[in-house]
Amino acid sequence: MNAKEAVLKVLGESSEPLKAGDIAQKAGLDKKEVDKAIKDLAKEEKVVSPKRCFYALP
Repeated sequence: MNAKEAVLKVLGESSEPLKAGDIAQKAGLDKKEVDKAIKDLAKEEKVVSPKRCFYALP
């Protein structure tokens, strides 16, 4: 599973928006990897940011 898939999985299991650090902890990834994955996923419109620094599925 790559970083993007891990981020989507963690967000899919969460009932509320999460910070990148929380996603990294739950996915067992480095925060820098998660930041890059979130940036790419946001461009692909697979992740939204309902409030600053928090991320969720659309």
